[in-house]
Amino acid sequence: MNILVINCGSSSLKYQLIDSESEEVLAKGLCERIGIDGSAIVHQPKGGDKVTTEVDMPNHTAAVKLVIEKLTDPQVGVIKSLDEIGAVGHRIVHGGEKFATSVVLNDEVLAAIEQCNDLAPLHNPANLIGINSCKEIMPNVPMVGVFDTAFHQTMPKKAYLYGLPLSYYENHKVRRYGFHGTSHDFVSKRAAQILGKDIKELKIIVCHLGNGASVSAVKYGESVDTSMGLTPLEGLIMGTRSGDLDPAIITFIAEKEGISADEVINVCNKKSGVLGLSDGVSSDFRDLSDAASKGNDAAKTALETYAYRVGKYIGAYAAAMNGVDAIVFTAGVGENDSAMRASIAQYIGFLGTSINSEKNKLRGEEVIISEEGSKVAVLVVPTNEELAIARETVRLTGA
Repeated sequence: MNILVINCGSSSLKYQLIDSESEEVLAKGLCERIGIDGSAIVHQPKGGDKVTTEVDMPNHTAAVKLVIEKLTDPQVGVIKSLDEIGAVGHRIVHGGEKFATSVVLNDEVLAAIEQCNDLAPLHNPANLIGINSCKEIMPNVPMVGVFDTAFHQTMPKKAYLYGLPLSYYENHKVRRYGFHGTSHDFVSKRAAQILGKDIKELKIIVCHLGNGASVSAVKYGESVDTSMGLTPLEGLIMGTRSGDLDPAIITFIAEKEGISADEVINVCNKKSGVLGLSDGVSSDFRDLSDAASKGNDAAKTALETYAYRVGKYIGAYAAAMNGVDAIVFTAGVGENDSAMRASIAQYIGFLGTSINSEKNKLRGEEVIISEEGSKVAVLVVPTNEELAIARETVRLTGA
């Protein structure tokens, strides 16, 4: 049976149709600029070229209808009818403390997800819109919600509580939640398979390094700490996000610049990270590397600062688990930027890591990049959140 995986943003909808038996991607695509002038769908069937169609999409329901049309189109489609979709898996960013695992979606669950909207105001409402749009088009197809935060619900209190009055946690659930959980779960399990070991015997640090980035400590198959917090703003320096900073900076900048605290938070989310550190060169690491090679000091500093921060977190999580057996790089930067991996490696040699420079040159492939005698294995494992969502959907629906 086929599983449709949906990842809904405020003005976009990514999708993949996956064969649940072979786990092949039959088709994938992106609806962009939903509700905005110039909306379009980019659709690519397995083995075929991308087909871009500019078409009006006033809302997400129209986008879902268009996805179904493309999937069943005689020319670029891969199925004959809607009946060939056995279930739909939805990525949901924030499940709060309510969801420690994926769930079959029903009215009660959707109401609980909506209660988490204030924890992820940019993401959860869009996720719910996508779910409701799919329900409208496919009312009889079972649907599953897979939460970015669920994997990290195994963190102990000492890892997820902040040094704030306990009442803020008790009354408002202010705590560390963590994100990218689907990726961290998938990648840590795959790393154990590559190493030929039981994940319940391994201490693994996963570095999900992309435009959004996070590091997690996975001890014996469970997340025990992670760098993102109440929101995805905490932790590593990212493409446009500041990551960790002194909270007093918010009011200090607000006063000095004559702007509100909300406006400073917006700067921290959208104008900071390597984009801000490079003085506006780019949030794309390829652009930064190119600029640094041409002598741009700000771009060079941004890359060095990023690598340093990742190295610090790896060291911290080795301490949190009292050891580490494997360090895994994944996501866009982690999988493809060999220079960044090498820069990070210079900070973790004390753990007993030794990188093979030739193996480290590989991009986007599953590979052990550490030397054979390295005390700690270092791997590159491409993430596949869509496949992980599809697997969870099959597990819960039997599709």
